[in-house]
Amino acid sequence: MLTFFKDLLTHYDIEVSRFINVVEALGLIVLISIVIHIVLHRGVLVWIKYRIDKSKITWRYVLFRGKLFNHIALLIQGIVIAIQTNLWLSADSAFRDVILTVVGLWIIWFAMLSLFSLLNVVDTALNRTQIGRDMPVRGIIQSIKIIVFIVASFLFASVLFGKSPLILLSGFGAMTAVFMLVFKDPILGFVAGVQLSANKMLSVGDWLEMPKYGADGAVIDISLTTVKVQNWDKTITTIPAYALISDSFKNWKGMTESGGRRIKRSVLIDATSVHFINKEETLSLSKTHFLETYIKTKVEEVSVYNQQNNIDDTNLINGRRLTNIGSFRAYLEHYLLAHQNIRKDMTLMVRQLPPTHEGISIELYCFTDTTAWVEYEGIQSDIFDHLYAVLPEFNLKIAQAPTGSDFRSWNESKHSK
Repeated sequence: MLTFFKDLLTHYDIEVSRFINVVEALGLIVLISIVIHIVLHRGVLVWIKYRIDKSKITWRYVLFRGKLFNHIALLIQGIVIAIQTNLWLSADSAFRDVILTVVGLWIIWFAMLSLFSLLNVVDTALNRTQIGRDMPVRGIIQSIKIIVFIVASFLFASVLFGKSPLILLSGFGAMTAVFMLVFKDPILGFVAGVQLSANKMLSVGDWLEMPKYGADGAVIDISLTTVKVQNWDKTITTIPAYALISDSFKNWKGMTESGGRRIKRSVLIDATSVHFINKEETLSLSKTHFLETYIKTKVEEVSVYNQQNNIDDTNLINGRRLTNIGSFRAYLEHYLLAHQNIRKDMTLMVRQLPPTHEGISIELYCFTDTTAWVEYEGIQSDIFDHLYAVLPEFNLKIAQAPTGSDFRSWNESKHSK
């Protein structure tokens, strides 16, 4: 058998001693690589995992879960093989060029994966901080990944074809249009992400309202090309990132940070129920807790005015008089000022809007002391429950379209006659 191999090597003009040296070098490279693999993967990585599981520290767990250490270990193995190849194999060996080419590709690949894993760890870590929630971190990291991938592709091609990266880069200009077409959305998304971050326009957790895309809910993710919004009905709307720059949207973050949520709702009053209040009504309303001071002050003010101007008050349209709708507005304003869940340091008013064919609109404009949706709706409902209940005390009626019972009553009264 030994004679057969010697004759075979002689037939191909290969020196026996040189072949033996190559075999020994390859065997040494394989042996050392196996030892290093066992040490790193069966020793170091297992020890690191044990320490992380024992420490229960979150950031260490995230660091290991991203397979960063596994990729670094494989990267180290490639570097060690490259060093061994340069040490044990001569420059004119064919095996040397093949091994260095494969190992070069190996190093570039796992260097890229290591960097990707590190960026994933940074993404996870920053998302746990306020700064990370205020910035489109995921979009920025995805942009960096694209850049790293492009650079790695050039290096990959350089090693594979044995050409300098600069030579390959010189032909990149001709491919610019193609890259602009292929990566249009990532480029627009990256620019949009930078603008959103620089201007602090949007962050994860904000309440976003964008009717054009059917979005009304909380932002749950900001990536390189899209923004995900979980609507209040639990559906998810995906919006192109650049649309947030080119189109308008409403961010309710200011409301949340202010600590007050606006109530802006009106009630329609039947215009035929509005009238001047007489002495009996004045006496009755003056016993109301919120109107006692108001009625006393206004009565004195009106009385002094009418006396100074010699007004004949036997006619209702002469001089100044109190109205039931004006007293109702004053009551609502004092009621809101005394309400424990209404902010007194924000705008608070009760105003009369222009009348329509439906009636006279009285609007309440104020802010609650909470921004939580359920609590806000409860406060608003309680206020209007009270409003509807006290309207009859002012001899005012709600304006509403006739209902079936109204028509039945009208029909019965007609037939009874």
